[in-house]
Amino acid sequence: MNLPNLLTLCRFGLIPIYVVFFTTNQLKTAFLIVVLAGVTDVLDGYLARKRGQITQVGAMLDPLADKCMMLTVIISLLVSGMIPWMVAVAMFIRDAGMIIGSAFFHFRGKQTVPANSLGKLTTVLYYFAFLFIFFDFSFAIAYLWFVVGVSFVTSIIYIILFLALNRKNDTLSQ
Repeated sequence: MNLPNLLTLCRFGLIPIYVVFFTTNQLKTAFLIVVLAGVTDVLDGYLARKRGQITQVGAMLDPLADKCMMLTVIISLLVSGMIPWMVAVAMFIRDAGMIIGSAFFHFRGKQTVPANSLGKLTTVLYYFAFLFIFFDFSFAIAYLWFVVGVSFVTSIIYIILFLALNRKNDTLSQ
């Protein structure tokens, strides 16, 4: 256990705290919890790289913590009627697919693709979408649809990188 992994675990702990604030209609505080989760995500990645503490466990738990927080936010926004069900389904399919796919291939000994700048940009775009939704900007849902489109493009790029990485590793091991 190292500090970056501990910060990742803290992100899992922020999920029920977010739910409590959201369900008690303290939306600004709930949004700040989401931002805090984002800050811990940036911080754990920075510390892991700076201290040379990148681990396989961290590489798997970090995106899982992010996806779990995102799915929690999506579900809460859907249940509250703040986003349409179609956008929630699109977001859920994308994020659940990434979680299930990563876990499936990880446990089969496949290499996972580390987060890259396009994935990080997509996350930042989602945070802006949440900001716009939580603070009721008129263009929030249109912007969210744009971000969902970007996230699917990002996922396709990750899949291509994953296939290339593992094809290369399979060739080297033969």
